[in-house]
Amino acid sequence: MSEISRSIEKKEKNKMDMLNGPLLKKIVFFAIPLAAASMLQQLFNAVDSAVVGKFASKEALAAVGSNSSVIAIMITLFVGLSLGTNVIIASYIGSGRHDKIRGAVHTSMFLAIVSGLFLLAIGQVIARPLLILMQAPDDVLDLAVLYLRVFFLGMPFIMIYNFGAAVLRSKRDSKRPLYCMIAAGFVNVGLNLLFVITFKMSVVGVALATDISNAFSGGLVMWLLMKEEEPFRLRMRELGFIKEHLVKIIKIGGPAGIQGMVFSLSNIFIQSAINSLGSDVIAGSAAAVNFEILSYYMVNAFCQAAATFVSQNYGAGNRKRCDRALYISAVCAVIASFTMCAMCVLFRHELMGLFSSNEEVIYYGSLRMSMVLIFACIVVSYEVVGGALRGLGYSMTPAVLTIIGSCVFRIIWLLTVFQKWHTFETLIIVYPVTWTITGVSVMVAYFILRRKAFDKLPF
Repeated sequence: MSEISRSIEKKEKNKMDMLNGPLLKKIVFFAIPLAAASMLQQLFNAVDSAVVGKFASKEALAAVGSNSSVIAIMITLFVGLSLGTNVIIASYIGSGRHDKIRGAVHTSMFLAIVSGLFLLAIGQVIARPLLILMQAPDDVLDLAVLYLRVFFLGMPFIMIYNFGAAVLRSKRDSKRPLYCMIAAGFVNVGLNLLFVITFKMSVVGVALATDISNAFSGGLVMWLLMKEEEPFRLRMRELGFIKEHLVKIIKIGGPAGIQGMVFSLSNIFIQSAINSLGSDVIAGSAAAVNFEILSYYMVNAFCQAAATFVSQNYGAGNRKRCDRALYISAVCAVIASFTMCAMCVLFRHELMGLFSSNEEVIYYGSLRMSMVLIFACIVVSYEVVGGALRGLGYSMTPAVLTIIGSCVFRIIWLLTVFQKWHTFETLIIVYPVTWTITGVSVMVAYFILRRKAFDKLPF
């Protein structure tokens, strides 16, 4: 056994063992910090919306909110790639190939930096044309463009945080990324209040506050990796692409990123339809979306838990433990998502009041919450099961099924049903309908591909 392997095994004694012992407590302890970190990251945008909605104007709130789908489509491809980092490093750990980890870490972090710089540049160029294409109203357009361009200055830091956190989570450490996000959250809230209330900077202030807080969280994760023990330690001089690891990251994370990107593209079509209904609808819907995203991050945390636990146990050849990891992750995700969404629906008017005092804005936001959130736990059927498929090495299948079941069907709905019944209610009911279609197809695929994956194991 190599010195690196002995070092890793010695340190793993005091850390979560994904390959042995009861799974429930370990999955929950892994997923909850991950969910909390992602939710805090989303709360950056929620605080942006709340601050400008309360202390600027409803047009400023609409400007911030109308950018959510634009931001998502531009970053989900690369954030999806970070899931590839998580899966391949977890697989190396589970199969005992510790000599591969160092190269995978440096390839991942170099990819984070390159992709972040690319997004920074492209965001400046396409901000106005894309928002015009989305039919952003005239009273919102200039503010929305300004917010988007300032927001994208922080893209390198968002990528560094997500890829760095994926490296840490692959080795069972989901707590420290959470601590980094909590610290950055305090920075974000403080700067939001300072820039908007004191300096009257409106959308520029909230975007700049988000950039600075993302730089803080990204810097903390980078610092943690530079202090890690081998083979996880990050050395700046070793940053670069190693073809073997880059291909694996793209193979696993690429389809997940493409899925998220196309999913966000369908939401851009939906946002364009919302934009046609006026600034009150835009602002109310934008505020309500924050709670949908928080619910999604709860589910996605258990999706990543399923991917990580299944990947390690599949690498170790433990079939039964792979099945149990999926079952526990799915049940926990349903319970967590339904509980959170039910509470949000129950207090929807009070929650919407945090974002705006305008009665029309509160009405449309509350309407969206009551029609969408109560069904949000259906997302578990394709997110968590899709995570298990990626843990088994099948990343393209859940991506394709999600694109067809959700994205394509949503566009068809917009071009047919919504055109005939041009109402907000007709528009947003497409979410639970497409979630159900996608969930059924991904679950069927899992039971077919699971057998093929297990047949490949040598023992």
